[in-house]
Amino acid sequence: MQDEVDRLVEAWRTERPDLDVQPLSVLSRVSRLARHLDRARRAVFAEHELESWEFDVLTALRRAGEPYQLSPGRLLRATLVTSGTMTNRIDRLAAAGMVQRHPDPADKRGVLVRLTGAGLTRVDAAFADLLHREHAILDALTGDERETLAGLLRTLLIPFDDLDGNR
Repeated sequence: MQDEVDRLVEAWRTERPDLDVQPLSVLSRVSRLARHLDRARRAVFAEHELESWEFDVLTALRRAGEPYQLSPGRLLRATLVTSGTMTNRIDRLAAAGMVQRHPDPADKRGVLVRLTGAGLTRVDAAFADLLHREHAILDALTGDERETLAGLLRTLLIPFDDLDGNR
């Protein structure tokens, strides 16, 4: 059984036998899988009338636990965007009724961004559907294979996370 990456690697081995094209066997598959995953995620988000960035902010708040609130600075770190971008995103989510700003009792000048009931309902439904779709993507693997793959991918990602200061 061959996939498109096998054909691509074979063609490069023929055309450039002087190069070791083995990394393509792994990384081209990761890249192609990422595109398929992105399409699946966008489809789920569209079903719930969400953009990817909205899902990112709402899930960061949801993961924070009750009362589902974070400071804008913590949201910045969770979503890796600039402060201007985050301000715009919070404004748009607030206008849509999915978050509210509240004074930060620990910092009189600060605010906390909190999920509303509507935001909580929407993000919970979207997340459940996303997991359903992602389980389907992984159906070809056994539980042990999933754990092995997750471990291997973690090994590849840790150096990048360390560079980004996410450790």
